[in-house]
Amino acid sequence: MSSPNEVKKKRRRRFGDRKDGRKIRSLAPMNYLSPYLQPTRTGSSNLMADSLDMENVDRYIKEKQDAGFKGFGILHVFVAAYVRTVSQRPGINRFISRQKIFARNNIEVIMTIKKEMSLNADETVIKVYPEPNATAEDVFRILDEEIAKNKGSTESDFDGIARVINYIPGLMLKFFVWMLKTMDYFGIMPKALLKVSPFHGSLVITSLGSLGIPPVFHHLYDFGNAPLFIAFGAKRRENVLDDDGSVKKKKFVDYRIVTDERICDGHYYASALKYMRKLLKNPWLLDVPPEEVIEDID
Repeated sequence: MSSPNEVKKKRRRRFGDRKDGRKIRSLAPMNYLSPYLQPTRTGSSNLMADSLDMENVDRYIKEKQDAGFKGFGILHVFVAAYVRTVSQRPGINRFISRQKIFARNNIEVIMTIKKEMSLNADETVIKVYPEPNATAEDVFRILDEEIAKNKGSTESDFDGIARVINYIPGLMLKFFVWMLKTMDYFGIMPKALLKVSPFHGSLVITSLGSLGIPPVFHHLYDFGNAPLFIAFGAKRRENVLDDDGSVKKKKFVDYRIVTDERICDGHYYASALKYMRKLLKNPWLLDVPPEEVIEDID
């Protein structure tokens, strides 16, 4: 099984590549034309709604919590399922920049967290970098460590940069944002900013279940390059017809996915989303690393 680090050693940066991704050069002509015809992420968004039967997931979460993974929940299942899907369908981890398609170097998962669970508590943004062969327990440890590090009064890297930017007067701030967009377009934005940016990454995920509300179709950001947004809501109960004809009350979690349709074709997306759904229905598959990590095309 190839690790991401081994893959990186085989590749050298070529002309046209970015710090956060390599330019893909072997796509069909229509794929290269699409970003010019549809220049923005919001104008290229596809929306998908689905529901997850929680019977297996609830059992799986309880097993993890009983095994000592305190705080393990559905968020970790969703992130682990996404990471495993990228390991087998790496095309969903591409992004568009300056009307070109890039394969991202890493898996970067972004989420906003409350520093404290109160109405007026400050929010901050965290970003984690799970390996493509990560298990659900690996994902839990990575997320748990990062969340714990940014809770309370601790100032995160994102908070520090946001605070400095807030000192810039309005007119100069407008120019500063234009300059950032220009640097991002040409792929020369500093690594330090890319690392903390909530707009650059593989996936933005949000849990609305903790707020007790249904999920939303969250727009993609035209600034940055994040191509995928997942939002999931609170558990709900529904009466369903069982195989034997009896009515059974089941728990479901609704989730919404918004994708940038330009990074891969519909058949590829459908294959990736079906694979992710299979993992969500049988989360025990996430307990062992994949047999092979598949690399994206050149």
